Amino acid sequence: MGRPRTPLLDRERITTTALQLIDETGDFSVPQIARRLGAQTGSVYHHVDGRDGIVELLRERVCSAIDAATLDLTPWDAAVEAWARSYRAAFAAHPRVIPLLMTSPVRAPRVLEQYERAVSLLIAAGFDRAEIMPLVIALENLVLGSALDLAAPETMWELTADIPTPHLAEALAAVADGRADRAFEVGLTAFMNHARSLREDRLA
Repeated sequence: MGRPRTPLLDRERITTTALQLIDETGDFSVPQIARRLGAQTGSVYHHVDGRDGIVELLRERVCSAIDAATLDLTPWDAAVEAWARSYRAAFAAHPRVIPLLMTSPVRAPRVLEQYERAVSLLIAAGFDRAEIMPLVIALENLVLGSALDLAAPETMWELTADIPTPHLAEALAAVADGRADRAFEVGLTAFMNHARSLREDRLA
């Protein structure tokens, strides 16, 4: 039998298959990937550096959907806000990958390059270096939490007659559609106001 024209295994197919498994089940394993691709488990390891290597490929794949050009916008706050929205949209497409990525350090070169651009933007805007990583991490917490929230049911509170919660019931009834989007806007506005305040205090 001749060799297939298209190889069964390469890093791109392995990453795509792992992401499909995560979207479906919330996790993946190397044997599962091999079965999906009709290959031997050992063959997968010839292309990737184990499970950790696949996780970094997944990080790179999902983050590739973030529009890095947003970091070239001016002024700085418009760039940060646009980057946050694009970041959220990229992870909202694959929210079940977030817990996997949160358990390992960032190593993917293209992802590190994007962080470098974000940090450089904040340095150029006049932020103290000690303030920058807390700001970046806080923005990530907001973005990733909101991406997970988009995958949650629209109504996360099930009220029962056993526990009287009239004020909660009124508040829930008053919420229009798009609860997660509205909550993200509240958080992003608060974050941006805080960041602007920090910068103004430093430049004053």
